[in-house]
Amino acid sequence: MSKSLPKRRPKTAPKPSAPNPSSSGAPVQQDPNEAPSIAKPLTRVVAILYDGMLILALLFLVGTMLTVIGTLLTMETGTESSQAQSLPTWYQNLVMTPAFVLTLVAFYGIFWRRGGQTLGMQTWRLKTVNNAGHLLTWGQSFKRILAACLMPLLFGVIGSLIGGSRTIMLTSAFLGLIFNYVFCLFNRRGLAVQDMLSNSITLKMPKVAHEGLWRGFKNRKKNQ
Repeated sequence: MSKSLPKRRPKTAPKPSAPNPSSSGAPVQQDPNEAPSIAKPLTRVVAILYDGMLILALLFLVGTMLTVIGTLLTMETGTESSQAQSLPTWYQNLVMTPAFVLTLVAFYGIFWRRGGQTLGMQTWRLKTVNNAGHLLTWGQSFKRILAACLMPLLFGVIGSLIGGSRTIMLTSAFLGLIFNYVFCLFNRRGLAVQDMLSNSITLKMPKVAHEGLWRGFKNRKKNQ
């Protein structure tokens, strides 16, 4: 009577160990519980103040160039301070004002089109996209800028009608800008006025998902 040989269990392959990101060079995975959220109004205002310094420098440069050009084209230049003149009103309204608006549109449009964030927004990890999550087109950027200017313009007109002075008008326009973000506190989703009117949104990005301004430029260029 032959003895039955014991059955050998098939050898199982050892389970591969999970690669260590720090040793293999693989990117660190993003925390699934952390996701982009709607940016808080205070953070957005601080980012605007950051960008405001750069915008003022650009506007000063454009204004200086246009003032020199306008002086050479429309006025006789003198050699004494008593001969100084102001630029014609038509030149200020038809040339300088549109140039300032185009400078503002170009500043935000270029940054929003390329990476969704300006220099100030990059500092605070903010990113502006449309409601589908894509970067804004030129048309959407222009629409958002107009929407952001609506309340300051309305407040400025009201201030001008009430007080009549330039100081009151500018103060009222500034209050209109602040109103855009105070509106976030009363909106159920935390949206600003320009978010609702332009069908776009500004998000607070997680640290891992934040790719940075210049890397966004490079990735945008590769995808084109």
